[in-house]
Amino acid sequence: MNKKMIFTTIGIVVLAFIIFGIYNANGLKSIKIIKTITINGTPQEVFDMVKYLNNFPKWSPFLLQDSTQTYQVKGTDGTVGAQYHWEGNKGKDLGFQEIVKIEELRFIGMKCDIQKPFTAQPTFDYTFTQTSLGIEVKQVFSLQSGIVDAFFLWLFGAKHDMEKTNEQGLELLKKAIENI
Repeated sequence: MNKKMIFTTIGIVVLAFIIFGIYNANGLKSIKIIKTITINGTPQEVFDMVKYLNNFPKWSPFLLQDSTQTYQVKGTDGTVGAQYHWEGNKGKDLGFQEIVKIEELRFIGMKCDIQKPFTAQPTFDYTFTQTSLGIEVKQVFSLQSGIVDAFFLWLFGAKHDMEKTNEQGLELLKKAIENI
């Protein structure tokens, strides 16, 4: 095989990979992950565990994954505008989440501003419903991305990791309340 044929073959393979990646990335430009858990606790206990950002370290999957993470709550905790700022992974993770809407005992909406290791502005919406089995907490995670960011989400399998992290967070929330 001559050099020209080798480079042509490599070029075709790389081009096919990029086309395949862009095709798959199109499905990741808009990500919505919905997770639900039922917790044995009072409506107020469950709601307050999410509403008060000072409680987040009790059930944060991110803090569990990086125990050196530092955090600070700014604003009036438990109110619209309160923010939970974090820095972790030796300065490589940086951002904050902010409460943007509260409907007492029913709904909490939060937006995030992730600055490192990449930039993103996902949202988390929590809905609380009393059932015969306990308090059902439904978490809806939403993320909008451009095609380049979506390509890297696909390349590194990030959606699967996000799903696992969100599920882990709800399991930790359940544990934090039920083990009080």
